[in-house]
Amino acid sequence: MTTTSFIGGAGFARWCAWVLIFGAGLAGPLGWVGPLAFAVLLSIVGLLTLPGLEVREADRPAALALLVLVIWAAGSMLWSPYEPEALWSSNAVKLACQAVLYWAAFSAVRRAEAQGLRLAMVVFMWGMSGLSVMLIIEAVTGAAVYQALRQAIGDPIRPDLAVRNVAQGVFVLAVLWGPAALAALRLGWWQLAVLMAAGVVAGGVGLNADAPLIALAGASLAGAAVYRWPVIAPRVLGAGAGFFFLATPLILWTLRAQGIYGALQDRVSLSWSMRMDYWSYAVDWISDKPLKGWGLDASRMFGPGIRLHPHDAALQVWLELGVIGAAAATVFWVTIFHRQERSHPDLGAAAGAAAAVSYLTFAAVSFGVWQEWWLALGALAVVSAAAAQRLPVAARLAKPASARRASTYPPISE
Repeated sequence: MTTTSFIGGAGFARWCAWVLIFGAGLAGPLGWVGPLAFAVLLSIVGLLTLPGLEVREADRPAALALLVLVIWAAGSMLWSPYEPEALWSSNAVKLACQAVLYWAAFSAVRRAEAQGLRLAMVVFMWGMSGLSVMLIIEAVTGAAVYQALRQAIGDPIRPDLAVRNVAQGVFVLAVLWGPAALAALRLGWWQLAVLMAAGVVAGGVGLNADAPLIALAGASLAGAAVYRWPVIAPRVLGAGAGFFFLATPLILWTLRAQGIYGALQDRVSLSWSMRMDYWSYAVDWISDKPLKGWGLDASRMFGPGIRLHPHDAALQVWLELGVIGAAAATVFWVTIFHRQERSHPDLGAAAGAAAAVSYLTFAAVSFGVWQEWWLALGALAVVSAAAAQRLPVAARLAKPASARRASTYPPISE
């Protein structure tokens, strides 16, 4: 048997399915106790399915954008003021490995055998439901369960830090809510989709995390728009994402020049005012080197004006990688939304768009672009959305009641 025939055979399809089941089984628990481990989880999934990596014709724009971004990021280390302690700690090396391994995980969804993939999404659906329940409990009790767990393993934690750590799970659930809700709907458990949304709301309110509430609202509106206007809405969202990555520095510069920026900063809360300070400093430094940028991870060196990163993906890409990095990011995100275009209303496209909008919402105000767990969460959103989109509508939802009793779920469409 040749390697090619094995990769395209039933054995490898079952293997991919079981690897995805393994990943789905850990996604929920890690979302609660340790989202940082997502980088390890997605790397393992990608490594175990690496022989199945493929780039199809429709994938080429996104793949090319990632290739350009990784190569340019690596090259920018030549002029970056930031010097990693060792080669393996360099984000350039990590980005190259992540791009390959995470793409392999995505490819595994398309190669996995049907029934195994269904089981993976059942596990994922219940895992996200479990995460939702835990977040609701933690929101009510002030992260008491998490504190008790840390106490039990001999690593106690302060209550305020426990709340902050658990709140990270709300961000996770907000990003994965679209794919998980789609799986619940297509597997006939629509109630769980409501539970997951409740988990985001309760966690956001009870754990003092306002960004997930904004992300959930934006994701819901985007999903509804894509379902209502399956061709136009993805194009509008793609154009908006492209505008965000290309025009954010110019918009902020214009607002500052008109005095609007300072007036707005005086009226917002301290946390938002600090973000706006970071953004203002970033715009100044971007204007010094708009073409090639300051180099990968350079924003780490611009303290105290910027702490670690500008807390805005577009500004960080511009600051570190210049116009080439911004153009590559634009192509990638426009392609993501373009892939959600359909000729007719489709819940799968709506869920994919919802996950993308939620991720971009956080990218615009919270996390650094190159954080390993954050990139892994994005990859998990893509993998889970692709898997949920392969699920058909549940038989009991698609058939009249008289026919449901004797029916079984139809096979997964390829």
